[in-house]
Formats: sequence, C-alpha cells, structure tokens
Amino acid sequence: MPRFSQGGRWRTEAMRAYRRPVLIWFTKGQGRITISGVKRGYGPHNAVFLPAGTMHGFDMLGQVFGTLMFFPDKAALGLPTEALHLRIRDARRQAELNGLIDQIQIETESARPGSERALQLHAGLLGLWLERQEDLHEPDVTERNAANRLAAAFTSLAERDFRSPRSVSDYAARLGVTPTHLTRVCQQTVGKSASQLLADRIHFEARRLLRETKRPIKDIADELGFASAAYFTRAFSKSAGMSPSSFRSQTRSLLREAR
Repeated sequence: MPRFSQGGRWRTEAMRAYRRPVLIWFTKGQGRITISGVKRGYGPHNAVFLPAGTMHGFDMLGQVFGTLMFFPDKAALGLPTEALHLRIRDARRQAELNGLIDQIQIETESARPGSERALQLHAGLLGLWLERQEDLHEPDVTERNAANRLAAAFTSLAERDFRSPRSVSDYAARLGVTPTHLTRVCQQTVGKSASQLLADRIHFEARRLLRETKRPIKDIADELGFASAAYFTRAFSKSAGMSPSSFRSQTRSLLREAR
C-alpha cells in the first residue's frame, strides 16, 4: 500500500477504474472508500473486491497498510461479478485470507516450473473464499437503494464515456433524470457533485498518462475530450496546482528517487 500511494494523494483518492479485477486488503489504518458513487468507511481487516471497470477511490487517515492484488480479467477464475466490502473480524478468516495472498505472492515471485498454473489455482481458491463470505457483505454494496443505484449507473456511464466531451446534462438525460437531481444524489451518496466526480475521473487519467507515458500533452488533451491543449492546461492547472508539463517533470523525478 505505501508503495502504491507514492507520488501524491491522487494515486489513491481520485476516481479511477482498472481494466482488471482488484482486491484491496487493508490490514492497518482507516479512511473512506468510494465504490460506484457510494462512500463508506473502512478500517483494519477490511477486504474490498472490485470487478474490472468499477469506479472507485479511497482516502487514508494517517498511515494505512495493506495489499493491492490485480487479477487477469478471466471468467475462468470464478471471481465475484459484484463489488464486495468485507469487514473481517474473525481471526480465523483473517488468517485464511492472509494465507491465500501469501501463496499467490510466493508463486508470483517464483521461477519454479508450473508457477503460472499454480497462480491460476490459487486465484480460483481466493475467488471461492470471497464467495463464501456472504454473511460479511456490506448491505449497501449489493442491496442498493434508489439513490445508490442512480449513483452507480452514473459512474458506470462516466467510466465508459469520460473521454468524450459529454457534460453532466448529457449523462442525466441518458439516465432519465434532471442534472439537478443527479447532482443532489451524488452529493448524498459520496459528498461530491456529479461534475466533480466526472472531473475527478478525467484528471486522474490525465495524471496517469502524464506520469506513465511520453505522449505529447496535445495528444492527451485530445484523448480526454478537451477542445484544445490550452483549455486542458488551464483545467489541469486548476485541479493539480501546476501545469501538465510541471506535473510530468515532478512525478518523474520522484520515480527516479524511489528507484
């Protein structure tokens, strides 16, 4: 967890989604996590499973320790198809999950013959373990009320189309509600407006592309639906407190120092 969060708070707090399923296993510390537009608290021995494409972000109140595990996006692993938030208070269940994660880590770092097959089998066992924890599921993850369902539908659409120049009004029309109602619901479920959630997702992607690629800033602006590189620079500077080029230089310096 500390290594993953290097480079600034945006690395965990900004809204994002991954193309692969991810398990977040918090072992120490606490904070708040937003899953599909709904915010809730987390603490030690909380496990959060997110299917591929699930918009989320989490903040950390003080030091937080844990593990993030990314899976191949393969249905054969038998992983859950819905987001799960498990509060694991029983020491036996904690030990079971720690053991499964340890075995996967051992095989990941191993060069032994058959390690790829072993990884598949261990991941399958982890999927089964998650399935068996039905009594620990957070009710508002799997049994959403009307507000949560609308927030989830909005974040799902936004995750799919945030690179387009669509506005909150466009998303609201597609969901059959007014922009005012959509914003009110997002404020209720996550404490941010619909436009803030959308901007948060866009600027996470901008930071990721600036940090991880050498693509020209103009190309990044085009990909994210900005009318011009100048408009992108103004919007990014307002969000990040520095220009895209300064952010790129700073994060690359931090990466070099970390190595």
